Amino acid sequence: MASVEELEETMLALVTKRGAGKNVDPTEVARALGGDHPDGWGPLMQPLRQAAIRLMKQGKIVILRKGRPVDPDNFKGIYRLALPDASHGAGNSSEE
Repeated sequence: MASVEELEETMLALVTKRGAGKNVDPTEVARALGGDHPDGWGPLMQPLRQAAIRLMKQGKIVILRKGRPVDPDNFKGIYRLALPDASHGAGNSSEE
């Protein structure tokens, strides 16, 4: 299982690589660490969500839902990850 540090580093690297105005699906982060099989990346999803919340509270990323920043203490469902300055350009696809 990936450490908290690995989750955070990978998340920041992918969001930074994607760039401003773009966003990342959290499963991309999980797959980068756990591989393509759901047995590898699936168990990382909850720890990844907690890492995303920590990073948002530190101002390092923004968690988006339906293209808008969420309250990190109160959001449900599918979400995306972006750089803080990308919150205005949210909703862009992660497809390259």
